[in-house]
Amino acid sequence: MNLFYFPGACSLASHIALAEAGMSYRLVTIDMEKRTSDGRDFRAINPKGFIPALELDDGAVLAESLAILTYIADQAGILLPREGFGRWKVLEALSFMATEVHGNFKPFWKKAPDAEKDRSRALLLRHFATLADELGGGPFLVGDRMTIADAYLFVMLLWAARHEIDVPEELRTYAAQLKHVPSVARALAEEGLT
Repeated sequence: MNLFYFPGACSLASHIALAEAGMSYRLVTIDMEKRTSDGRDFRAINPKGFIPALELDDGAVLAESLAILTYIADQAGILLPREGFGRWKVLEALSFMATEVHGNFKPFWKKAPDAEKDRSRALLLRHFATLADELGGGPFLVGDRMTIADAYLFVMLLWAARHEIDVPEELRTYAAQLKHVPSVARALAEEGLT
């Protein structure tokens, strides 16, 4: 399986999930011209042009973080409860991060006016406060085991630190603890982020 990624991008969540699941994968980077490190045109692989993309061994391609993370969890049988309310809480957290948190970082990636960045920063602060409230004092976002929601939240917290967005103390502690989880440490090292 090939994971198309860019170091430190949202694809890191899928990378962490693959490592945590113990699945076999090959990392393929994408450059700014949408060329892969193995010489292909990434748009021919994923016409949307966005990462991550997961190319299965049979050549099928799956795109979009929510779909890839859920696929990894379903294939591995871990990282997403198979039943019960915990399953839906993980999917709720993933959806919230993909729609409300992730998108609000966009002004920080482009040369947006300060007023636009300030609006996004205020929304992000509110969203991270919501996620901090949902932690509930446990080591993971939902339950006592790592899930795909933790992989995604970890990446969002890395971005917050990079853009000097002051998240609640509970989330800073949570992110610091996740860095020591072997799958997270492995993915960070493989992407040159340590």
